Amino acid sequence: KRSRCSFSRLEVILIVCLVLMTALTVALLVLHFLPKDTDGKDLFERPSKVHPGEPEATSKMDPKMDPESRVLHTFIDPRGELSLSSAASPSPDSACCCATELPLTVPAGSSNEVAEAARYLVGVGRADCTGPVAQVPLMGYANPDQVGGGLLSRLYSRAFIVADPEDSKRVVFVSADIGMVSQRVRLEVLKQLQSKYGELYRQDNVILSGTHTHSGPGGYFQYTLFWITSKGLIRPALSSVVNGIVKSIDIAHENMKRGRLFINRGTVENSQINRSPFSYLENPASERSRYSSNTDKEMVVLKVVDEDGHELGLISWFAVHPVSMNNSNHLVNSDNVGYASYLFEQEKNKGMLPGEGSFVAAFASSNLGDVSPNTRGPFCANTGESCDNPQSSCPVGGAAMCMASGPGKDMFESTRIIGQNIYLKAKELYEKASQEVTGPLSSAHQWVNMSDVSVELNATHTVKTCKPALGHSFAAGTIDGVGAFNFTQGSVEGDPFWDQIRDQLLGEPSNETKACHKPKPILFSTGEMKWPHPWHPDIVDVQVAAIGSLAILAVPGEFTTMSGRRLREAVKSEFDSHGTPGMNVVIAGLCNVYTHYITTYEEYQVQRYEAASTIYGPHTLSAYIQLYKGLAKAIALNATQDLPRGPEPPLFNVTRVTLLPSLSVESAPAGKTFGDVLEEVRPEYQEREVAEVTFVGANPRISAENATEHNFLTVEKYSNISSSWRVVLNDASWDTRFYWSKGSRSRSNVTIEWHIAAGTEPGVYRLRYFGHYKKRVSLLRTITVPFEGSSAAFQIT
Repeated sequence: KRSRCSFSRLEVILIVCLVLMTALTVALLVLHFLPKDTDGKDLFERPSKVHPGEPEATSKMDPKMDPESRVLHTFIDPRGELSLSSAASPSPDSACCCATELPLTVPAGSSNEVAEAARYLVGVGRADCTGPVAQVPLMGYANPDQVGGGLLSRLYSRAFIVADPEDSKRVVFVSADIGMVSQRVRLEVLKQLQSKYGELYRQDNVILSGTHTHSGPGGYFQYTLFWITSKGLIRPALSSVVNGIVKSIDIAHENMKRGRLFINRGTVENSQINRSPFSYLENPASERSRYSSNTDKEMVVLKVVDEDGHELGLISWFAVHPVSMNNSNHLVNSDNVGYASYLFEQEKNKGMLPGEGSFVAAFASSNLGDVSPNTRGPFCANTGESCDNPQSSCPVGGAAMCMASGPGKDMFESTRIIGQNIYLKAKELYEKASQEVTGPLSSAHQWVNMSDVSVELNATHTVKTCKPALGHSFAAGTIDGVGAFNFTQGSVEGDPFWDQIRDQLLGEPSNETKACHKPKPILFSTGEMKWPHPWHPDIVDVQVAAIGSLAILAVPGEFTTMSGRRLREAVKSEFDSHGTPGMNVVIAGLCNVYTHYITTYEEYQVQRYEAASTIYGPHTLSAYIQLYKGLAKAIALNATQDLPRGPEPPLFNVTRVTLLPSLSVESAPAGKTFGDVLEEVRPEYQEREVAEVTFVGANPRISAENATEHNFLTVEKYSNISSSWRVVLNDASWDTRFYWSKGSRSRSNVTIEWHIAAGTEPGVYRLRYFGHYKKRVSLLRTITVPFEGSSAAFQIT
């Protein structure tokens, strides 16, 4: 009986283990509920830095602990949000941790130092704002023949939000891959933001800036002048821009977290020239002698990381025109600065398709008014000789033959070269950024009637701005994009022939406007032209946002190099004189409303293109300096609430006025259907060759108007392991090109090119096409039908 009732050796071992585990559990519970001191804190704990409204996280720190054994613990607070603190990793004889903690190994010292210093809430977001890529005129060169015919790269809006965790103060900066931000775009964006967020995002703390690509769809303006070359107000184009900007802000808002900002600056070489050097030379020699170049070569980079040091994004401000793609281009793209964004985001979002991934890199515009990326300079297209003269004119063919190019063999290569230069410098500055941006957030904004600003030049002289007007040299264009007819730059006298035509068609400028704009000979007195709507804005936004030691001047146009220098210097001096020294002042160009160019008074006198396009007259820059100094003073004295709002701009009651052809029912050739291959790929390619296929296509406008985010193409690679196709590139890639051509009898073709990059992995690939066509189902009703096509498989060796 004793043998039947005794325990086996295994059972004895298990019983002993059970007893030991029970004892260990009791010990852990006792340690967990140790008595608290009178403040409710564990006697062995020290407080970690916490922020108002968050649960207090604590760190058990052994002063003799090996620094390498630190870990980052994540605590889930009662609101379901994550807060972070540094803690010691559990030792064998005090292994106690909360069940909701998730240990993440980090470099010694990094997490606690970053968390302790995280002064802001930060958020970044990116959203597509491409819009229609066919038939819509491209915005920038004012060339009515330059209409969209396909896609080289997608356009994006990139948003950055910085907020004070202690209160509701915040600043939003958006850089969008568009020609410029129009007043209509800004007003509609602010309206949507107000409906979503109330008074959180307003006209004073939201900056909208355009990169100034000249290869994006136009048609998003409400002033009549811009309708002429954009074929009116095109609602799909406007909606794409507005919705893309709002969505990027939504994403940034939803992803806000504690973080830090760092600033750095450096010089970019071999990426720009001054395209109006003869205007620049009109500035005082004493002023010019203070600078080593007639362009601003300095790049400013703002680095954004979260409190763990994880990279979130960057904003780069650098002065260069995105006109590497010239006015013969018909593919929608973001030009050189967009290529820089592409390279940076691909570098940081490893393994993601272009346009995807959490890291956001914005390459924003600055005082680029007279700055060209076409570094070879101007040459006569017909003779090859230099035309670097005050009129930018050739002996044969005049100004229409004088064009700048380079540095590449064509505009595609030039875009990549300049974009890569900018990217590489930004990467260097980003990696070395160590100067932290700290301090309060503030923003100041006013609406100003720029056609009637009194400017105090000194104690005895007061001048005024003028009603908007464009001079004769405006029609001459620039060496980056020449104008038409016989107009030349540097015209200080009118042409009787063109003046008479203007007077008959549009009316003669008033004597007051002529006198105000002297020495500009007026071609279009846009401030006096009101039909069917005003041709130019009178009410303009002026705005400054301060993020600690960084002041962003949101300017409504294109400041020339010296204009920008004077503005930055005046604003910095204003901050210094009112107790806020050491501010980093940057200019963000093409913001909020477009008012063309802003030259210095001296540059205005010689009336090259930029001066002829300074629409508020010779004292425009002085007026802006006066206004922005007032905003800086209000920020420095914490008196922004005392600034008068000014007269609000109009929002015209027009939703769609366009000369675009209507979208009609399309057809496929006999025996074919949409998506069928017309010209097939070759069976085999090597790197640096171009794989090309042509499909039975449909108008891409149909896709743009029926899909918020539509991808026109993919490059896919076959996997032998999974026996499936994997997307490796999409239409946001700079290695693919999407061409659309309209044929006869309501037919169209689509050609897809893949420029196979060096280092492409060998294997089996295919090209796919996605589109929509209109189908008639009854006499009065049509429907939109999606379709797709695919090339044959081909080998890359």
